[in-house]
Amino acid sequence: MIKIQLSRLLGERKLKIADVQRDTGLARNTISGLYQETTTRIDLATLDTLCRHFGCTVGELVEYVEDETV
Repeated sequence: MIKIQLSRLLGERKLKIADVQRDTGLARNTISGLYQETTTRIDLATLDTLCRHFGCTVGELVEYVEDETV
């Protein structure tokens, strides 16, 4: 399973979705989908923008976690 760590990154930096939207120019729906982990696809440009904004790697933003149901 793929886990998106955007909510953790926002919490650590005490940021809101609106802050990321304002600073990056990404659509609120895009950020919200990633935050709530309901999105099924991530554009590479979106990953690039978020990694630049947070100063992190893709691995810190998106993580593979072994599925417990297997």
